[in-house]
Amino acid sequence: MSLTTRPTVGDTAWFAHDRFGLFIHWGLYALPARHEWVKHNEQITNEVYDSKYFTRFDPDLYDPRAWAAAAAGAGMKYFVITTKHHEGFCLWDSALTDYKSTQTPCGRDLLRPMVDAFREQDLKVGFYHSLIDWHHPHYIQDPHIGPYRAHADREAMNIGRDQGQYAAYLHGQTRELLTQFGKVHVLWYDFSYPKPDGSGKGHADWQSEPLLKMVRDLQPGILVNDRLDLPGDEAWDMKTPEQFQPREWVRVNGVPVVWEACQTFSGSWGYHRDEATWRSVEQLILTLIDCVSKGGNLLLNVGPTGRGEFDARALDRLAGMGEWMKRHGRSIYGSTQAPAEFPTPPDCRLTYNPTTHRMYVHVLAWPYKHLHLDGFKDKVEYAQLLNDASEVPMRGIEAWQGHWESGDKQTLTLTLPVVKPDVTYPVIELFLKP
Repeated sequence: MSLTTRPTVGDTAWFAHDRFGLFIHWGLYALPARHEWVKHNEQITNEVYDSKYFTRFDPDLYDPRAWAAAAAGAGMKYFVITTKHHEGFCLWDSALTDYKSTQTPCGRDLLRPMVDAFREQDLKVGFYHSLIDWHHPHYIQDPHIGPYRAHADREAMNIGRDQGQYAAYLHGQTRELLTQFGKVHVLWYDFSYPKPDGSGKGHADWQSEPLLKMVRDLQPGILVNDRLDLPGDEAWDMKTPEQFQPREWVRVNGVPVVWEACQTFSGSWGYHRDEATWRSVEQLILTLIDCVSKGGNLLLNVGPTGRGEFDARALDRLAGMGEWMKRHGRSIYGSTQAPAEFPTPPDCRLTYNPTTHRMYVHVLAWPYKHLHLDGFKDKVEYAQLLNDASEVPMRGIEAWQGHWESGDKQTLTLTLPVVKPDVTYPVIELFLKP
């Protein structure tokens, strides 16, 4: 029997089916092109940051239809865009600020055409929105996070600031996002950081309780992540391990929960021209397989350039994943962790579709001639390679070699082609008996 997750307020049915989404981090930080936290990392003041980047932001090659086509081609089913990151810059024409794309040389709302383009490709819409805002005049600057952490005059600059007024701004912009762009499937807040000594920021600073109530009232069924610093089962719909691969299905108080790993191609979320630790297509496909084999999703990030393009490295990875997904998507969509009665063979990952009652054996290291599935005997009607639907015979070891096998492990032995199929990771589709 498959694991059952704890109930959620938001509609997680589509989410647990679609499994694979695109994260997009895009803002003024695409111009310095050295990490989305460049303002924090290099302690750049608002005045310097804006004079260099806000006044020059002009993504003249921005084509949201090309972005959406690349995501759909990779097999992604939903996207989450940074409407505002920690720098405070907004991609839509918010009525509550002038710190937005329409006031830059770009001169246009960048979010609305993006939402339209992704909807045209049948991708569901998600909005990331930063709880943090280093630019807002009422946001209290902190000593450990932000561009003013090392400034001796930080306490003086916080005089007269009212975090409550910032919270009202945060709520107002959330209302804009959830009332002006149609159906929104995901709201991805980021992030709370309360400290044991009472410093940092948490739910009281964001007024998270009324904020969450408003979100649920405006968009019934929307999925909300776990970063509002609120307790209780209704405070979040999914857990979001970041740049980390869980070893097993994520649990809270011992109960399996809906979860999504958010990860990058490399070591930066925003466009980073010189970052060189880019993962290969093989590594990324394995990450996706691994997430689904543990009941989770993968939200994989692209940081577009300052001119508004996905760079060649990102397009290469998306295309490579798409080639694999084209032939193996049904081992991902609608699939989850295999029931405990089916042990995972060495060098493999299992995913299971409870609707079609099919098991998928992802073979990470191609064996010689035989794949032994302990515990599968008498449970499988038919086996085939998923990439070409070619039959995989279910036979035992030749009798004269059988003495090398020890014990009865209820083993099903598959006879494989000697040459590995020409796909990144072959998948064997098992039609289970009723």
